[in-house]
Amino acid sequence: MLSPMISAARPRPIFRIALIATAALLCGCATYHPLPLGNGAGAASVAQLSVPAGTMPVPAWTSHRFDPANGLDVTDVAMLAVANNPDLKVQRDGLGISRAQAFAAGLLPDPQLSFGEDLPHGNSGESGVTRAYSLGIAEDVSSILLRSSRKHAANAQAKQVNLDLLWAEWQTIAQARLLFEQVQNLRTQQTEFDAEQRALAPVDQAVQAAVRNGNLSYDGASAGLNAMADARKQASDNAVALHQAESDLRQLLGLAPTAPLDLVGEPYRADPDDAQLQAALADLPRRRPDLLALQAGYRAQEATLRGAILAQFPAISVGLNNARDNTGIKSSGYTINLSLPLFDRNRGNIAIETATRQQLKDDYEARLLATRGDMLRLAADLRTLDARQQTQAAHAKQLDAARDAAQLAWQQGLIDWPTYLSIRSNALAADTDLIALRQSRSTTAIALEALLGRTDFVMQRTSKP
Repeated sequence: MLSPMISAARPRPIFRIALIATAALLCGCATYHPLPLGNGAGAASVAQLSVPAGTMPVPAWTSHRFDPANGLDVTDVAMLAVANNPDLKVQRDGLGISRAQAFAAGLLPDPQLSFGEDLPHGNSGESGVTRAYSLGIAEDVSSILLRSSRKHAANAQAKQVNLDLLWAEWQTIAQARLLFEQVQNLRTQQTEFDAEQRALAPVDQAVQAAVRNGNLSYDGASAGLNAMADARKQASDNAVALHQAESDLRQLLGLAPTAPLDLVGEPYRADPDDAQLQAALADLPRRRPDLLALQAGYRAQEATLRGAILAQFPAISVGLNNARDNTGIKSSGYTINLSLPLFDRNRGNIAIETATRQQLKDDYEARLLATRGDMLRLAADLRTLDARQQTQAAHAKQLDAARDAAQLAWQQGLIDWPTYLSIRSNALAADTDLIALRQSRSTTAIALEALLGRTDFVMQRTSKP
């Protein structure tokens, strides 16, 4: 009595095959690994950061020796910004996502396996009724036909993200160069303001003593009293601006708010000439990463639109099946499923993708027009600032000489203190105006250089798969 039951309980071959196939598929599945969140504190010092020179977007940097022990020059700062900027890290993660999406778009759809079984009830042995089953496999043919369009669109989108990252890296480099010079200029100004307060201290003390002794009225002492107050205010305002610039630079480099910034060397000097400007204007769509990214996005949309047009045709799925009914008769056959394009016909998606393509086209042309206008405007601004800087430098040099002479004359009692303070105030204003003018000129030049784009910079990254 036990042997028939044991025999009936044994797994049938179809189940054994299914179990083996399931086990084989599970062996190739991905597994989950947790990724804990960080504390977001940033690096406490530059020594904790790494700069892989081989991955830098500027070819000349691959041979640059990065050594933070000797301080950070402007190239070191730019390399640190590219390698460790938090925003760029997020964009690189986005590039990884787009590449994963391109990989997913090229995968073929999995076939669908179906199995069913009918179990008879009652006195099935006497009636000759057996267990019935059906086994089938089907494949979505339409998904295979649309694979090419999906893959082209996803690859173009991945290229767009890569070019957007390249453009963001170049903008980060420009920002690092600007902040380097801004911090250096503000530190220089802070030194001048501190020196000005020390130079004004004897005059301020003399004026304060004269007021206390009744030898000078407050009306007559107002110029002297205001001189030191103005110097303190300028030093305080400059210190606040310096704190902001240093904070911005630390954040750009991925450093902690208290990390030291040992900056050395001269700021970056950008001098785009007319020949570079004209060459860039003539070849702009093939030089600028952001424009190349928009072109890649447009090509992705073209592929998406083609896929939407192909999807208007009937969706097809094909399957094979094998079955046995409850009388023991076996049969084999096939199934073909077609959607009937009577109402939808994917017209809504086609209209959406067509309108999106038009929007991308207009966006690209608007960006190209705005870029040309910005480049010509910045070039004109640069010429104006160069001329003004030359004049201001000569003016500041004259006033500095007058200040030195006035200080000596005041110490010798040859001029009164109001005249001395007026000369000092004018000289300090000329010096600070010159520093601000140099900063404005550098900002304009670096911005123009960024708009020009660099062929070697672009080709090194866009040539990668």
